[in-house]
Amino acid sequence: MLQSAGIRTISATELDDIVPELAELLRDTVNAGGPSLGFLPPVSAAAGCAYWRSLRPELQSGSRLLLVAFGGGRVIGTGQLELPHWPNAPHRAELQKLLVAAALRGRGIGKLLIGALHDAARRLGRSLLILNARHGGSAERLYKRLGYREAGVVPGFTVGPAGERYDCITLYQEL
Repeated sequence: MLQSAGIRTISATELDDIVPELAELLRDTVNAGGPSLGFLPPVSAAAGCAYWRSLRPELQSGSRLLLVAFGGGRVIGTGQLELPHWPNAPHRAELQKLLVAAALRGRGIGKLLIGALHDAARRLGRSLLILNARHGGSAERLYKRLGYREAGVVPGFTVGPAGERYDCITLYQEL
């Protein structure tokens, strides 16, 4: 594991300070052939910045939590919790957009981020986490190693840049 990694929650007022680094991390992930995370390559710097800035209202309202991993004075990973506001959903959250810098994958940063997201969910009274990932991908393997269980697979849920379809797996974990 990267020894100098630290994770902290980013508020809506702090967001602008790190948007360029978060946008570069997103571009690094998607443009290098990693998971699409809702985007298609090539992701431009402007599109990356626009995505991160679009989170501000949810961060302000408390319906989303943004955690960022820092190492060596820079952004090296991130993950989010979407916190549903529905009356029948006070116990659950959705883990979204877990990203780790390509050059640092395999060093435990993803596991560290997931642990921090789990801790945050517990503090917020959330005991059920769900997530979606590309079926058969490295993210699925990571989540399963950390105790996530399969809820189901949706065939052809997303498309790639050439129109190819990818299956999506939904996973969950009780905290």
